Formats: sequence, structure tokens, C-alpha cells
Amino acid sequence: MAKLSIVVPCYNEQEAIPLFYPAVEKVVRQMPVESEYWFVNDGSSDQTLEELRKLHDQDPKRVHYVSFSRNFGKEAGLYAGLESATGDYVVVMDADLQDPPEYLPEMYQEISSGEYDCVGMRRTDRKGEAKFKSFLSNQFYNVINKISDTKIVSGARDYRMMTRQMVDAVLSLKEYNRFSKGIFNWVGFKTKYLPYRNMERVAGTTDWSTWKLFKYAIDGITDFSEAPLAIATWIGGLSAFIAIVGIIVVIIRHFVAPDGSAFGWASLVCIMLFIGGVQLFCLGIVGRYIGKIYMQAKKRPIYILKEKK
Repeated sequence: MAKLSIVVPCYNEQEAIPLFYPAVEKVVRQMPVESEYWFVNDGSSDQTLEELRKLHDQDPKRVHYVSFSRNFGKEAGLYAGLESATGDYVVVMDADLQDPPEYLPEMYQEISSGEYDCVGMRRTDRKGEAKFKSFLSNQFYNVINKISDTKIVSGARDYRMMTRQMVDAVLSLKEYNRFSKGIFNWVGFKTKYLPYRNMERVAGTTDWSTWKLFKYAIDGITDFSEAPLAIATWIGGLSAFIAIVGIIVVIIRHFVAPDGSAFGWASLVCIMLFIGGVQLFCLGIVGRYIGKIYMQAKKRPIYILKEKK
């Protein structure tokens, strides 16, 4: 019988965990698989770890948890869960039940047929989500799919079931700055997406603010595209061209109207501020990439383990 590992990154999910586990168990018990759970406590500040200890005590052979020394982020939690999972198939789920467990049998049926290496879930709407956040999310997918060779399906969730071969491929990428949505697609393998309507959290509040999602999107773009560097190059070239044209105009004006009045200090200051702003913008883009190189060169661990059972 095949073994299914269920990986669940958790951050301040003390209210959701007691609801998540029985809801998933109700579905998994009806599937022709052996199962194990790997909950990852990502430095939660509430009673999440205590809830995970209770679950482990109830079923120590099947329910396991990993607890970090501090908060390292969801990407680190996802990596730690995949690293700990031992199943033939591995599914990643959120603890808030926004990833409907009733789709697990269909996902398993598709992937166990051998036709697919991964079966993911794709939201067809964003009901219950702020319109501005939905707008930014849609624009992110539009932008990254235009400037990156690694295509990301709009609305795709981290909720997916993968074969052991694909999980090993994902784990082989040891990069410090991780963007799993891109990594899942970059490693290749045949993937099928199942559509579903957006679900709201069963308990608790999300930690993903608009600003955090924006920074996460920037990380995704810089991790899987060199287009921002090309943009910086073109902006620098355009600024240099405008400057050369300006110099030519000034020289011609000097000979045509040598006694003409000067353009004035205000226009000169504006031009200086514009060019300075462009330079800082381009340096910021380059600095973003250098910063990622710097963090990777340190070779720090993706996470630090405090407790594991």
C-alpha cells in the first residue's frame, strides 16, 4: 500500500489545528493509503506547539511535528516538511482549511495513475479577499509570466500532491531565498491543476498582509527573472541618450543664440534630481540581486530545528 505524507506549515494556528486534523482524517481514512502527518511550527507565538504536542500524543506513530527556534517564514516551513516526509506521495496543505481536504481522493486518483507527477489546486475566484489584494495578485501573475521563462499558473496554490521523485527534485535545490510556486514549476514534471472555488479560513486570522504579499511577489520576480536588470540597463541607456541630446541642444543654442538667457537653475535642479532618481532606482534593482547573492554566499541554514517528534 502506498504511503501519503501530509505536510502542514503552521504559524499561529492554535485555533485551526483542532479543526484541521479531524477534517482531513475523515477523508484520508477512506483512501487506500497509509498516511503520516508532518506539522511544522514556524516559531509561533501562540499555543500552536502545544496543540501539535497533543496531536502527537494521540497518535505518535502517524502524527509528527517539527518546531523551529524562531520564525523563518512559510518557505522554510514548507522545505522542512518536505525534508521530513517519507511517503511515496506528499501533499502540502494549509492548516486553515482553505485547502479543501475533500479533493484529496481525486488528487490521489490522478497521481497514482502514473500519468502525472504532480496534481495541484487552482482557485477560480477570490471570493472573500480584498479587491486591491486580488488586483495585485492578478497583476503579479501577468508580469512574471511575461518576463520569466518559468510560467506560474494564475490562482495556483501551494496545495498540491507530488510524487517522491518530484519532492526529491525540489529538495535538491538548496537556495536560501525560496519561492516555491516557481520552484515547483522550474523542476519540471507533468502537472495537472484541478479548479475549485476560494474557501475562507475556518479560524484565526491570516498573517499575509498586502505588504508581505507584495514583498513575496518581488522575491518571486527576482528569483525567476533577470528582466529587472535588463530594465535597469535600458533606463540607464535611455538617460545617457537624453543627456547627450541635451548637451547637443545646449551647444547648438550657444552658437545660434550666444546672448540668449540661460535655462535657469530650476530646470537644472529638476534634471539633476531626475537623473539621480533613475540612478538610485537602478542601483536598487542591482542591489536586490546582490543581496540575494550575499545571503546565499553565507550558506546559512534555511531553518534551525528546536524540537522534532
